[in-house]
Amino acid sequence: MTRKPVVILTALDSEYDAVRQQMQDRRFRRHPQGTQFELGKVASGRCQIALALVGKGNGAAAIIAERAITEFDPTAVFFVGVAGALRSNLGLGDIVVATHIYAYHGATSEDDGRKSRPRAWEIPHAIDQLAREVKRNGEWMGNLSDRGPAPSVHFGPIAAGEMVIDSKTSADARWLLDHYNDAMAVEMEGAGVAQAAHLNRSRPAVVIRAISDRADGTKQVSDRERWQERAVQNAAAFAVALAERVVAAEPMPDNAKTSTATVKGTDMRDMTRNIASGNARVGMQAGNVRGDVKINMGRSAAQQPKDLTAVLASLRAEVTRACASGELDEDTRGAAEGELDMADDALTSGSGSEQGKLVLALKKVRGLVADVADAAALAALAITLAQAMS
Repeated sequence: MTRKPVVILTALDSEYDAVRQQMQDRRFRRHPQGTQFELGKVASGRCQIALALVGKGNGAAAIIAERAITEFDPTAVFFVGVAGALRSNLGLGDIVVATHIYAYHGATSEDDGRKSRPRAWEIPHAIDQLAREVKRNGEWMGNLSDRGPAPSVHFGPIAAGEMVIDSKTSADARWLLDHYNDAMAVEMEGAGVAQAAHLNRSRPAVVIRAISDRADGTKQVSDRERWQERAVQNAAAFAVALAERVVAAEPMPDNAKTSTATVKGTDMRDMTRNIASGNARVGMQAGNVRGDVKINMGRSAAQQPKDLTAVLASLRAEVTRACASGELDEDTRGAAEGELDMADDALTSGSGSEQGKLVLALKKVRGLVADVADAAALAALAITLAQAMS
């Protein structure tokens, strides 16, 4: 089975374009609410990326992150882009991998002033270790188009708020210094992504920022000197290299031994192998089945096998998921869903003459999804149930 993709989100078009340049075999996938995701592989072919533009702000970032997690069930969610430096030791173009994300605008206003109510999310330990490995080996810099001075990679907290900070003396700048004085950089989306990931079974979230300005009133000068352009290239190159390492570190399912197809919450592991030959006929073939299995249930639509109906629904969902993760292309998905539509029609017709059409449609689906272990297992189970109908 192909491993799950890494979702990469960006706020700016320039950030999006920098990541997109690192992808091959790109294709679009549109979320039902209109969000456009672009899917592709990195040059090595070892990692799938789902890329989206969220716009500015933590709120928008949280909403799109939630959609991405639901749509792709990713290995991790990255937010990649530029930030303003809060430390003098950071050079323009340097990269900061967030060990913590601070939502620094959380506060209460009282008679004696504003009091901080901090929120913070940490990078998962395993990904932190992989990011440090990527820094040490330095291979990621081979993907940089700008052959200028090599950017340094730093690890530390990043503050995410709701405004662009371009001052060292403003009230907001002083607030950051007083309450989050270990923050290395400031930006506007990381807290939203971290919160969305936390609410989705603590999905791994990583924020990678490259320094494009010093947050000291000189942002326009830095922009004119094209530091934002250089910074987005640096952030994208490091993020893609880390995405490859994160995906490679995920265990690959052993398709020869087990399948993890799920039918209404039942884990269909240890699928049995059909060894019948000659005139032998298999009535039903399955792994560990919990609960009743009812097959000979008459011909009316109201009495059709509920197990087969559930299997077909799960198979359709698995085909959709496999397409979203890049395991199936759009043409194959469309062909498989067309056959599933025919199977559904045959099943609900209640006519015994339709059984042959049902089985044939399911066999075509099995052929189309043969390279996707979970879908193939579900198709095989559906065929067995269909053949056993009387």
